[in-house]
Amino acid sequence: MNQLLPRSLKALAAAMQHPLYVVGGSVRDYLAGCFSASADWDICSPAAETEVERAAAVCGMRVTSVYRNTGTVKLTDEEGTGFEFTRFRSDKYVRGLHTPAEIEFTEDMVRDARRRDFCANAVYYEIGADAFRDPLGGIPDIRNRCLRTVAPAEKVFGEDGLRLARLARLAAETGFSPDEECLAGATRNCALIRDIAPERVYAELDRLLRADRKAGGAQGPYRGLCILRATGVLRELLPELAAGDGMAQRADFHAYDVLEHSFKCVYYAPLSVRWAALLHDVGKPFCFLRDGNFHAHPEEGARLAADILARLKAPRKSAERVVRLVALHMRDFDLRMKESKVRRDILRYADLLDDLFALRQADYSACKDDLSPAPGVVKWRAVLAAMRTEGVPFTLKELAVSGDDLAAFGLSGKRIGEALEDLLFYCAQDGSRNTRAALLKHLEHIYKENV
Repeated sequence: MNQLLPRSLKALAAAMQHPLYVVGGSVRDYLAGCFSASADWDICSPAAETEVERAAAVCGMRVTSVYRNTGTVKLTDEEGTGFEFTRFRSDKYVRGLHTPAEIEFTEDMVRDARRRDFCANAVYYEIGADAFRDPLGGIPDIRNRCLRTVAPAEKVFGEDGLRLARLARLAAETGFSPDEECLAGATRNCALIRDIAPERVYAELDRLLRADRKAGGAQGPYRGLCILRATGVLRELLPELAAGDGMAQRADFHAYDVLEHSFKCVYYAPLSVRWAALLHDVGKPFCFLRDGNFHAHPEEGARLAADILARLKAPRKSAERVVRLVALHMRDFDLRMKESKVRRDILRYADLLDDLFALRQADYSACKDDLSPAPGVVKWRAVLAAMRTEGVPFTLKELAVSGDDLAAFGLSGKRIGEALEDLLFYCAQDGSRNTRAALLKHLEHIYKENV
């Protein structure tokens, strides 16, 4: 592992009196054979923060922040690589609170390891000695691809509810499996996830949905979601979605219940639409319990998705896009929409088209694991191709007339914007209409009585 360490980190270790260790995900991933150059560098030592600060000054690293109550020092080197140092310590928690109630610094590696979450994350690499230290048997766990808690699972999850989400996310990213005690402890403590700040929960779920970029592979996000379901954490976080567990759908269209279909949709969806894939049918349980059918689920789903993402304090722009996709995912599902209306919709939702097509394909594939092109996507892509061939303008800037032309025609203020939009939709039906003469003639026809 020594060859993979940044030179600055080796220099920092050499400048310190106490041994310096790398710990956590970078060590785990190295031993698992999936080390990434973008690894997070978590380092630790019995040394006090002042020793780290002095050593950093010697080797040209910059201290960006110091938290003396937790023994934490954040550093960056000249190349911008970040490191987070934490002094060996033992933590005591009040049940359910994410922040330790009491911290005691120690020189005992075993006590430091016991404050962590899983044994696979509690293997230490001593930089100066070029040797691994494994106080809790984490190396065999890594070889066996196992997630085992550093102490009784009841204690580990009872201390910090965020570990419930981390369990699912780490299983998704690594492909490791929780052992029976780990799963049982998470299940018994699942309600503690409610005590965690929504931003922290959203960050864990977002990483879980992107886990296929890690060693867990393509099955990663699906695997993580299944663990959230199995432990009951999903029911605590997203009860609207979890209500679809076991809720049957029409067998001629679906092989899975509502919740499993949503998980499958995530599996088939590209990265850009994972949240929309997860929430696209969140309206189905609500509609079925209210109406006995799923008819209004896109509209109700968009409302519920907005509520969920607001509750999780998701980034506003991302949330708005997810809500729009959920609302539109069933558009023209029966292929009965006239081409003229499809053309208008293609213009209206032009900024969403790539993601909407991706979501609809994932939704189609998730019904019965069918990878063939979704008929609705095929239809809309054909119409889109025809529009492009015709030279249909997709933005107001592409129109052959401008706001100045409309002002000269006699329109003003808000009516200019409305007229330009009317002309854009007029051109949607036939790209050859996008000439100055044709548009002004059409303008005269529709506005002659109102100018």
